[in-house]
Amino acid sequence: MTRFVPITEHDDERPSKTVLKQQAHEQQALGEALAALPEARLSAVDMPEALRDALHEYQRTRSHEGRRRQRQLIGKLMRQADVAPLQEAVAEAQLGRAQDALALHRAEHWRVELVADDEALTRWLAEHPDTDAQQLRSLIRSARKDAALPPEQRHGRAWRELFQFLKPVLVQADA
Repeated sequence: MTRFVPITEHDDERPSKTVLKQQAHEQQALGEALAALPEARLSAVDMPEALRDALHEYQRTRSHEGRRRQRQLIGKLMRQADVAPLQEAVAEAQLGRAQDALALHRAEHWRVELVADDEALTRWLAEHPDTDAQQLRSLIRSARKDAALPPEQRHGRAWRELFQFLKPVLVQADA
């Protein structure tokens, strides 16, 4: 037999069970993202020591069930922690990886342009005046020679060296 319980004003202020479960899952996901951070970045984040220990234990745990239980503990510990700096640390790490990927894509784009077009060298030197122009010209020339060979005779070394020359310049420009 079901009992009828009257709704009071106090009941409306309490979050539903569904909302509480969603929050718990979000906190667990945030905990997993924190555990995936490199140790240097994780140690710089301000958090309770118990949470830090639980994150380290999660990283060491290998069994599926052990990791599941550890995620639940991390979610529970995060209820007492201020999640704003934790979310900020995860967002910074994700943004950093995205910026690194973008710099790599830009280096690839420049490499293709520099090998294909002489005007690209002029544009590159205008945008990056500190570049060693003589070394860049030499790398471009080597990459063009290698590209002119039949595919089975190509080494790809000049192509890689040109990329390695461009990449730090573009990463430094983003910083």
